[in-house]
Order: sequence, then C-alpha cells, then structure tokens
Amino acid sequence: MDWEREKNMKEPTLVIMAAGMGSRFGGLKQIEPVSDKGEIILDFSLYDAVMAGFKKVIFIIKKEIEEDFKNLIKDKSEKRIQVEYAFQEIDDLPEGYSVPEGRVKPWGTCHAVLACREMIDGPFAVINADDYYGPGAFQIIYDYLCDAKDDEKYRYCMVGYKLENTLTENGYVARGVCREENGYLTEITEREKIRWEGEEIVYTVDDGNTFTKVPRGTTVSMNFWGFNRSFIDEIEAQFAEFLDKTITENPLKGEYYLPLAVDRLLKEDKATVKILISADRWYGVTYRDDKESVVAALQSLKDKGIYPDRLWK
Repeated sequence: MDWEREKNMKEPTLVIMAAGMGSRFGGLKQIEPVSDKGEIILDFSLYDAVMAGFKKVIFIIKKEIEEDFKNLIKDKSEKRIQVEYAFQEIDDLPEGYSVPEGRVKPWGTCHAVLACREMIDGPFAVINADDYYGPGAFQIIYDYLCDAKDDEKYRYCMVGYKLENTLTENGYVARGVCREENGYLTEITEREKIRWEGEEIVYTVDDGNTFTKVPRGTTVSMNFWGFNRSFIDEIEAQFAEFLDKTITENPLKGEYYLPLAVDRLLKEDKATVKILISADRWYGVTYRDDKESVVAALQSLKDKGIYPDRLWK
C-alpha cells in the first residue's frame, strides 16, 4: 500500500446485527455452542473478521440484553478488536413520529443500521450475528472496502454465495436470489421456499403444489453487505417515507429491510453493487437438526488447520 493511499483510507468497520438475539438468551439456537470449546457461530465470524484485517466492530443490540451480551464475548474477541455498542430501540424514530399502539418489534435491518449512524464515518460491512460466512468472505469484502469510494454513484458491494452452498437438508429456506450483469447486482428476488429435491434445487410459491427449478451456481445474498457512509444518509432520508406507508398499511409488523433499500437505490440509478463471490459455504441453524451438521463442518475446518483448536486464547 502506498503512503498516499494509506493516508486517505478510512479503516473499514464491521457492523453486526444482534438485536434479534434479545429473545434468544436462555439456551436457544443462536447462542448454543457449536464447538467442544464452547464457541458459538459469532466467535467464528469475529475470528474471521480479525484475520481479514477489521480492527473495529459495532454490535447492534437491545439495551435490555447489554449485560448478557457483553458477558457472551467477554475475554474473547475484545482482546483482538475494538468493540463498540449501538442500541436498536423501537422508539428511535424521526421527529413527529411515534410507535403505533401494540407494536413491540423494531423496524427491521435498515432501522438496526441506523442505530449506529453517529458511530460510522467511513466504509462498513454488515452481517447477521448468528450466521457463519467463512474466512474468504470477510477477506474479499475487507479488501474491497479498503478502496471503496463513491464518485458519480454510490459504490457498494455484497458477498454472493452459490445457492447450493447455503441450503439445508432439513427443509425450506428463504434466499435472496440475485440477478447480475457483468459482476454487478441488478435485482434481488426473495424466494421464501427453496429446498433440495433429490439432486435438484427447487422453489414453490403455492405451498408445494408446483415447483420451479433453480440452477446450481445461482448467486444468492446472505445479508453480507459492504457500504460507504452515504448509505446511512440515504436510509435515514428514506425512513420517514417508509414509516408513512407502513404505519398505514402494516403498523404492527412492517419492517425496513436492507435489500429493499439497496434495490431502491439501484432502480433510481444512484448506486452500483459489486458482487463479490465467495467460495465458502454458509452455515446457519435454521432448523434444530441443522446444528449437528454445523458442528461437524466447523470441527472439520479446525481439523484442516483453517481455524486453531481454540479460537481465543
């Protein structure tokens, strides 16, 4: 890296959305150990982030789980990476808006990212706390963000996975199926019921009455995004418009999702999103029966030397 580039570069930040873990403390799937050393999926993501070069992580959590969450990572990754916290609160709304009566859930992943709007002034990556993305994914997005600069358009990115590397043997999953052109995202279509059917991948939109094949190698998004500060400014500007529509049409459950905000910027020709293809497998515990295969896969990666026997020493 030359001196001029290093001088002008803002270090990428990792943002981890963990507010949804608020209802999961008490032994549910997202914080169950997935190794014989007591490590959870989040430990592997943090290790991969540190190895890729990330030096700062912001956890987005709910205030009521702050103590429990800090204990979860205490004496582990905090020794290797700067840790900060942002709090997703349901009443964090623009002036003039209030929480609809009966609403108990926050406002979605864009709302989560807005919780750290005062803490980010450069490029950042966003992941889910309870998904395993793989070391290659963190490296490619870190490298991209080190050079990411907006010009006449916003220059964002996402990590794309081959669909077959994200599926479970235990039932349906939802995936963001990507349409791309010359390595750039043009559209994401949410498919809510995708599964293996023998050696083929299929999805249904009519509760299993008919199925449509999806080719192997199809790129899907697993919510691993790379943005510049401009994205926060955009979703903050769009938030009131989202609330106007949602409070009228779906006041108790409407959510403001990252892919929807990205899709809008693409349609308005304000942004490009480079698809960074990862060869890694993605793992998550969608079904209870998934845990055994995730544990086996992560142990295999340790056996191959990709991870040390104990992540945090």
